[in-house]
Amino acid sequence: MPNLLDIRRRLKSVKNTQQITKAMKMVSAAKLKRAQDRVVTARPFANKMIEVLSELAGRTDENYHHPLLDERGDERYLVVLVTADKGLCGAFNTNLIKAATAFVREHAGKNIEILAVGRKGRDFFRRRGALGGEYTGLTGKGRVDFAEAIAVARDVIKRFTDDETLDKAFVIYNEFKSVLQQRVVVEQLLPVSRAKNDSEANAAQPVSLVDYIYEQSPAEMFSQLLPRLIETQIFRALLESVASEQGARMTAMDSASKNASELIDSLTLNMNRVRQAAITNEIIEVVSGAAAQ
Repeated sequence: MPNLLDIRRRLKSVKNTQQITKAMKMVSAAKLKRAQDRVVTARPFANKMIEVLSELAGRTDENYHHPLLDERGDERYLVVLVTADKGLCGAFNTNLIKAATAFVREHAGKNIEILAVGRKGRDFFRRRGALGGEYTGLTGKGRVDFAEAIAVARDVIKRFTDDETLDKAFVIYNEFKSVLQQRVVVEQLLPVSRAKNDSEANAAQPVSLVDYIYEQSPAEMFSQLLPRLIETQIFRALLESVASEQGARMTAMDSASKNASELIDSLTLNMNRVRQAAITNEIIEVVSGAAAQ
């Protein structure tokens, strides 16, 4: 039977841990509300920007070429993996790393380079020699600045435009659905896809492109808007990741607090049994001594 003092020490340790998990849950709940509001605000703009630029690119002359639009080969990929800087958020980081590993496995034989945003993804792929760059401290504070997203996006664009052997760029992140649900998303960043017209689309599901009136030439327009599109997509991915991280951490800490409560009840019951057994033994010794006299 365990010592009463050992049980009390463990009980105190579990109670202290429960206080920490409850505090972390409250902090994550406060950060989640702000992060969720920013995600909900950013989604319509990002989705509409992708839609408009894709349709504009589909309307341009096939002879028009732009570094961010032109299709290349299919040999070398750049993958932007957005993970958290910290742990204690359930399977948040694990699911992202699994998705990135599955992506590498599905494209076996390709030259894949990982640009890690977040310490967890950086640490995992640095040990495996697949790390091509890193950004840390962007999501750990619970909010993302647009300037930080611009820095990442410009790095991706520079790598894609300067290195002509780089064929495609992807981003992997957790999309926020609810506090209990996050969905891992794999999206192609570059080259920007062109929307197909009705004749090129599937006959069963025709796509009707919208005509836009614009004064600028395609070169002038796309040189300004395409980089902004990549910046917006990176910014949205970071916002989604922050909200998903806080939701996952809130859920994990709530579960940890409940498990701590169950463990406290079990330890308290065990402690009472040990103390009761010790008292019973003392009474038996006293009675036995009195009977012996």
